[in-house]
Amino acid sequence: MSARPLDHLVLPVAGLDAARARLERLGFTVAPQGTHPFGTINACVYFTGGTFIEPLAVGDARAVEAAAASGNSFIVGDARFRAAQGEEGLSGLVFATGDAEADHAEFARLGIPGGPIVAFSRPSTDRDGKADIASFLLAFAAPRGGADGFFFACERRKVPAIDRSALERHENGAASILAVTARAADPARFAGFLAMAGRGEAVDRGAFFEVALANAALRVFVDDEAARPRLDGIVFGVESLGRARALFDANGIGYDEREGRLHVAPASGQGVAFMFEETP
Repeated sequence: MSARPLDHLVLPVAGLDAARARLERLGFTVAPQGTHPFGTINACVYFTGGTFIEPLAVGDARAVEAAAASGNSFIVGDARFRAAQGEEGLSGLVFATGDAEADHAEFARLGIPGGPIVAFSRPSTDRDGKADIASFLLAFAAPRGGADGFFFACERRKVPAIDRSALERHENGAASILAVTARAADPARFAGFLAMAGRGEAVDRGAFFEVALANAALRVFVDDEAARPRLDGIVFGVESLGRARALFDANGIGYDEREGRLHVAPASGQGVAFMFEETP
């Protein structure tokens, strides 16, 4: 079977206000708040290729506690990450799928089940305030030995009838997620799990192991001190590195430029490294 596409990335944050402020200073257009029925809230950043990042905060602590007690795999994964790594970071790697129930069975067959399926719906709003209902079905996978993060396939069962185009235009020129980076004491083993879950192949590139998804790359670097594998960075594709550089300078965003990328270190509201690379 062909490699799965990346759907989105989950970024836990201590609060949405700080995350929104940070992302907007970085030149991203941030969507209106979304509210999950199990107590979490988000403020997503969407890209033209269909991928997005999902800053995620606790909105209703009682609802989150109840969902955790009931075994909700999404909430359990988020809580496990926050307990291990703190309130901010990159916790969730999400694949796109058209059949989450089949994926749930596939993950079990491969020996990498990650918990019960989660089904939910929530309102989704465009930039002009028009709202419609979005519905999802999630199937979870987990590496043997665990990881500081969670992994699932997301089936968009009902796509909201709203115009998201304005939310996909960003002042920094970002148009896509090119790659996700990770660290592990045994990068070959963790890359092997990602290859199974993503229906790809783990390739030794020397400095890292790479799994090519249909629309992005997963790169696992060695970290001898990592107790468990963790996701630690996102590479965004931008239309012009000069445009992004000028915006960061104007907004007081610190960065390093090396290997053809702008590297922005984590900050409040941005729990992992962001890298920006010019794409044709």
